[in-house]
Amino acid sequence: MKDKPKLATMADVAKLAGVSSMTVSRALKPETSVSKATRDKIQKAADDLGYVLDTRASEFSSGRSGFVAVTIPSINNGNFADTVKALSDVLAKNDLQVLLGYSNYHVDREEQLITQLLKKRPEAIIVTGGVHTDRCRNLLENSGIPVVETWDIPENPVDQVVGFSNAYAAELMIEHFIKQGHTKIGFIGGDNSRDSRGRDRYEGFCKTLEKHGLDASRISFQEQSPFSMEPGVNGLKHILKEWPDTHAIMCVSDPVAFGAVTECKRLDLSVPDTIAIGGFGAYELGLFSNPSITTIDVGAALIGQLAAEKIVDLLSDSRRESNKVVQTKPRLIKRQSA
Repeated sequence: MKDKPKLATMADVAKLAGVSSMTVSRALKPETSVSKATRDKIQKAADDLGYVLDTRASEFSSGRSGFVAVTIPSINNGNFADTVKALSDVLAKNDLQVLLGYSNYHVDREEQLITQLLKKRPEAIIVTGGVHTDRCRNLLENSGIPVVETWDIPENPVDQVVGFSNAYAAELMIEHFIKQGHTKIGFIGGDNSRDSRGRDRYEGFCKTLEKHGLDASRISFQEQSPFSMEPGVNGLKHILKEWPDTHAIMCVSDPVAFGAVTECKRLDLSVPDTIAIGGFGAYELGLFSNPSITTIDVGAALIGQLAAEKIVDLLSDSRRESNKVVQTKPRLIKRQSA
C-alpha cells in the first residue's frame, strides 16, 4: 500500500522559493507589500507543491470565513440548481463562496445540516422554505448572521425573505383550466408532510376550486419525490380509476406532469383534447415534451440572484435600508398540454 502523500507546508514553499516563511505568508495574502517578482516566484513554488495557504487563524481573528451556507431540499432538481447557480455567481463577484447542503425534504435533516453549517461560522445563511423544526428556527434566529428564507413567503419569517406564494401559483393554473371550460379538475402531488411548498400548491388548488363552487376531491398524493416522473404515472392512473370523467389535472411539478403526459400516451388518451395537463416550474423538459407542458414559471434564477444581493448588501459597511420581504411573482406559461 502506498504511503499517504505528505501535506506541503509553508516551510516547504519557503525552502523551494528561497525565502523566509514569513515572506511566504505575506505574499500569499490578497493585500501584500511583497514585490510582484517575489510573489510570482512564491506562487510558482506553492503551485508546484500543491500548497494552499491555511487562512483559519486570520478568519478567526477577523470574524470572516468567506462563505455563505445554503440549504436546498434536493440536488437533482433543476429549479434549485438554477437558484444556486445564480446566487453563486453574485456571491463569487463579491469574494464569497457557497457551502451547500441538501435536506431531501426532511425538516429534521435540515436541522442537522444547519447545526453543522453554523459550526463552520458562515457569514450568512440562505435556506429553502419557511417551515423548520423549533430547534432549527431557534438556531437561525440566534445565529447572529443574516438569514434569508427563499422559495416561500412564511407567515412569520426568521429574518429576510425572497420568495413567492405557492398557493397563488396554483391559483394561476386552476383559473386557466376553468377559463378553458374545465370543471372536473384533479391534482397530483407528492408527500405533503415533507414538501411544504407542494402542500401550499395543493391548498391553492383547493381554495380556487372552492371559490368557483367546484369539487376539490380529485387528488392523488404519491410517496415518491415530487420532482420525479413516476408520481405522474401512478397519480394519473389513480385519478382516472377513481374519477374517469376528469377533464384536467394540475401536477405539483413539471417532471410529474411529464410522467402524466407519458401515461396518457400509453393509454391512448389525447392531451389536451381528452384531458389537459398542467405542471409547475418551467423545466426544460416541459418545453421539449410532446405535447409541450403548460406550466408556472417562478423565476428560480431570479430568486437566487435577489437572495445573494440581499446577503451582499447586509454584509456591506454601507448597507441600504430595504424591505425584509421581497416577493417575486409567478407567471403562467401556456403551451400545448393545456
